[in-house]
Amino acid sequence: MKIFAIESSCDETAAAIVENGRKIISSTVATQIEEHRLYGGVVPEIASRRHCESISQIVDMCFKEANLTFNDIDAIGVTFAPGLIGSLLVGVNYAKGLSFALKKPLIAVHHLRSHIASNYLTHQELKPPFLALIISGGHSHLVNVKDYCTFEVVGRTRDDAVGEAFDKAARALGYPYPGGIEIDKSAKLGNENAFDFPRPKVEGSTLDFSFSGLKTAVLNLLNNSSQKSIPINKNDLCASFQLAVCDIIAQRVVLAAKKLNQNKIVIAGGVSANSAIRKRLQAESKKNGFSLFLPEISLCGDNAAMVASQAYYEFQNENSADMSLNAVASLSIDY
Repeated sequence: MKIFAIESSCDETAAAIVENGRKIISSTVATQIEEHRLYGGVVPEIASRRHCESISQIVDMCFKEANLTFNDIDAIGVTFAPGLIGSLLVGVNYAKGLSFALKKPLIAVHHLRSHIASNYLTHQELKPPFLALIISGGHSHLVNVKDYCTFEVVGRTRDDAVGEAFDKAARALGYPYPGGIEIDKSAKLGNENAFDFPRPKVEGSTLDFSFSGLKTAVLNLLNNSSQKSIPINKNDLCASFQLAVCDIIAQRVVLAAKKLNQNKIVIAGGVSANSAIRKRLQAESKKNGFSLFLPEISLCGDNAAMVASQAYYEFQNENSADMSLNAVASLSIDY
């Protein structure tokens, strides 16, 4: 079964065709990073306008790369939630129009579910159940994945997402957007024990995350040092900050896996590309006897191949949509 899918939840316009949820036939992405970098982050109005300008071209490129026509696909998947509402609407309306014109099934896909599905494309042998850690600019979730379409959130951030903390710390350090990759690069040159940053916890909720206090600690250190004209080694600060993030994440993942009696761990989302987090979770998995699954770096960020993969399993579960489908800015993965 060949599924064509569209992803436009934030600032990437993407289209892909995937066979049986596992094999990528084609995948095309138009990114807007360079433009949004001018503003230090994603500007929603600009993002939605660029999606409108790019989507037809990206779809054409996708089918040309696959050497297929619209008539060769069996269904159409699209990200409908969560995300920037203006951006989502571009993809949803394009997919609805295509579905109506081709008389092909329409499948609504949750963005976080598709991030998890990126691992199905990387690891052909991976099947639920497993514990999934989703870490990105807008989300930090621990999810008990019981089946391809059955999810239970067991932990989530109470304030900033981990990617948001990376970006805000990077901005304060003077690094360009997106800042996570800049901190990752700088941390490799620094001393991770140079600064003692806090590892915030949520009282009464051992599996929830909190990154706001850690981010604030970085900002306060920089402000105090600036006021006192004390130079700060950026590499050391990045290394220490990243170590704190790794400690927080690793502690929650190991605790959740043991609580759920789960020995399969899946990591997903844009921040899963961070080299220190990948290395730390590999070490923790080896230490605790877990099987760890990480997506290919190319599939960590937003793309449509992961949407097509999850759409296949949604369709198998008879989760199709109709012309009343609308975009939703905020929606839990276990809706």
